[in-house]
Amino acid sequence: MLKSVQILGSTSGFLSLLWKKTYNSGFGLSFVAISANPLSYSTSSGTRGRLTTDTPVSPVLSAGKNGCFRSRRVYATRSEANQDGNVRRIKFCQLCGGSTKYEIPDGEEKMRAICTICGKIAYQNPKMVVGCLIEHDKKILLCKRNIEPSHGLWTLPAGYLEIGESAAEGAIRETWEEAGADVEVLSPFAQLDIPLIGQTYIIFLAKMKKPQFSPGPESSECRLFALDDIPFDSLAFSSIFVTLNLYIDDLRTGKLKFHYGTINKRPGSSPSDIRAFSLDYHLES
Repeated sequence: MLKSVQILGSTSGFLSLLWKKTYNSGFGLSFVAISANPLSYSTSSGTRGRLTTDTPVSPVLSAGKNGCFRSRRVYATRSEANQDGNVRRIKFCQLCGGSTKYEIPDGEEKMRAICTICGKIAYQNPKMVVGCLIEHDKKILLCKRNIEPSHGLWTLPAGYLEIGESAAEGAIRETWEEAGADVEVLSPFAQLDIPLIGQTYIIFLAKMKKPQFSPGPESSECRLFALDDIPFDSLAFSSIFVTLNLYIDDLRTGKLKFHYGTINKRPGSSPSDIRAFSLDYHLES
């Protein structure tokens, strides 16, 4: 059975047509593939980035436990997927201080820094960033950054996960540190991988236990924004730009979903260009 899914675009009246084909797996699960034109964000002053068409891509199939995942590809500015991340060159062993050489260890495929004295292999792994999307009185809590990078721009309260805490605990802590808000995590909302810079974002939906917040040392200001007033032209990071767009889209469809996607940054683009990315393999539960 084919169903056309119409997605309303910007105020200019753009309409994108997606075709959805449902396959009966025979095990109570449905597999849904959306073969869509890649979608991109474009903005004008005071309006949110919306969707425009590009060239077609192949669908990705996946299944959820109690339903289905939908897949689509979203572009902001053209970039190449599956790029190697930014790997810091390690000159000295962190264990003994000896100099390193770069070789491919036995049984592996990637070049690693290997200590020439003790033989320790240095592995570099992605960092996890955790944070909260907090709605209060139909407004979203944002923080203006008081530190680099992206000083003076707006973001959700979020930061690096610490050793010894869960992702939810880290998100609660970061929200307290940056926004002075005591929150309760409700559910995970988005996981966004950014391979080029070696980061994974996990954003939770949360609510304030008390309607109180104030900027911490890393924030110069905290403010609740109505959805139509979110400063999309002054956001700090592509991950926040994507998260807020997904959240608003979910509200408009009447159902909050869990989202997974890969943000592929365009090589050579400025860190301040939050639209220089593609959102690939976007899955929705």
